[in-house]
Amino acid sequence: MYDRLDDIPVLASRQRKVVAAHYNHVQKALKRLGPEIRLSLPGLKHLDLIMQKNAWIIVDRVLNDYPVVAWTGFEVQGRDSLHEDIGCEIKFYHANASMIMNRALEAMDLMLGEQLGELDDMRPASVISINKDRK
Repeated sequence: MYDRLDDIPVLASRQRKVVAAHYNHVQKALKRLGPEIRLSLPGLKHLDLIMQKNAWIIVDRVLNDYPVVAWTGFEVQGRDSLHEDIGCEIKFYHANASMIMNRALEAMDLMLGEQLGELDDMRPASVISINKDRK
């Protein structure tokens, strides 16, 4: 588990929202693929995205997994709808972190979709019979 966020100074921190579809996709992937997922971000040399239940962190693997940006403090307590965006805190550890955030989230969504799709393809299909003669 990645736990260095508190050890490294934050350049800036902002309260923002994460698109509900991204949040839901990550939570589904974490339940099906494991408690931590690490993806290499295509087109972003030596940057990886680490996803955990309580934080998503873009790290520079060449610099010993130094964080670049992190989404933390997801406000899901009392959440009663899946379509509303999720409040969170975004911590910036690099001056240019904001330039890669959207690109990283788009890549994350595509790669998680592929991994979950492959997992679904490996599962045996189950068919539920419907008894038409029920009265």
